[in-house]
Amino acid sequence: MSEVIVESLGEKVAMFNQHASKHESSQAKNPFTSGLNLAKPTFSKEEYGRPVAGSLSDIRGRKASAHIYKEILELCEIINHDGTPCRDHPDVIAITFGDLFNIYTYVNDKVVGLLLRARKQKLVEFEGECLFQRRDDNVPIFLIKPIKEIREIFRQRLEEMAKEVPKS
Repeated sequence: MSEVIVESLGEKVAMFNQHASKHESSQAKNPFTSGLNLAKPTFSKEEYGRPVAGSLSDIRGRKASAHIYKEILELCEIINHDGTPCRDHPDVIAITFGDLFNIYTYVNDKVVGLLLRARKQKLVEFEGECLFQRRDDNVPIFLIKPIKEIREIFRQRLEEMAKEVPKS
């Protein structure tokens, strides 16, 4: 009976020592705690300012990006459903900001931010840097890509994100 306790205690000590040595090695690389003049870490453009792949921050960021993609898609769906085709370009759907704001605020309160992101991704177009309720109610917002193409773009992005998530 005492032999089992010693083995489990030995395993606990080994596990603690392993954790302690891992922590020591990570702290030795930390320029704020080591007091050594260590070489600056080098990062590629893709790595700079990004969390370590597979870390909790990385996973939270991927989940947030997927959520935003879904919200942008939902915004485009609403514009497609409630907007009207332009006379000159029937494949371009238009809706005024005031109408969109009134429809979409029941779904989400981040209309302007999502419109800016959608414009950055070249899905919608409108005049001005930022839109404000009441002042810009008559500004037209144009859905410049067909909704089928937008759905496909976001489906591909979400699939790519799912493939990139490391299995743990």
